[in-house]
Amino acid sequence: MRRSVILLLCTLILPANFLILSAQTAQNRKMNMEDYEKRKKEYVTKEAGLTQDEADKYFPLSNELTQKKFKLHRSHRDKVQRIKDSSNISNEEYKRMMEDDVDVKLKEAALEKEYSAKFEKALSPEKLYKAQQAERDFIQREVTKFRNERRNNH
Repeated sequence: MRRSVILLLCTLILPANFLILSAQTAQNRKMNMEDYEKRKKEYVTKEAGLTQDEADKYFPLSNELTQKKFKLHRSHRDKVQRIKDSSNISNEEYKRMMEDDVDVKLKEAALEKEYSAKFEKALSPEKLYKAQQAERDFIQREVTKFRNERRNNH
């Protein structure tokens, strides 16, 4: 009888613990965007040598550009996914996906050009270059860190 109770408890408790651990692991894998943005701002400001006034001009523009690019790419991914979800993809649909991919690149280049003029009004060319390089470096570091953490957790 005691053995049956222990077995019953084990069959009930172990799955519950597994679900709790899975939920915690999934939550740990999600990036805290507020913390990410704060660390990015600190890193870029320091590496590019931005003053508070320069940072106050640069980051709203950078965030705005990033959001527009994100929406552009999300829309493209959604279109591609809808086509991929169909069971039989025609040559015409493949052609449409490739054309849309080129269109996204052109729209992204147009956004870059539009925002380059805005950035030039906010920062000197030297500071702008340094800020953009620092932002790329930060993102690359974060991606590498995230991949390493995922690799170590599996």
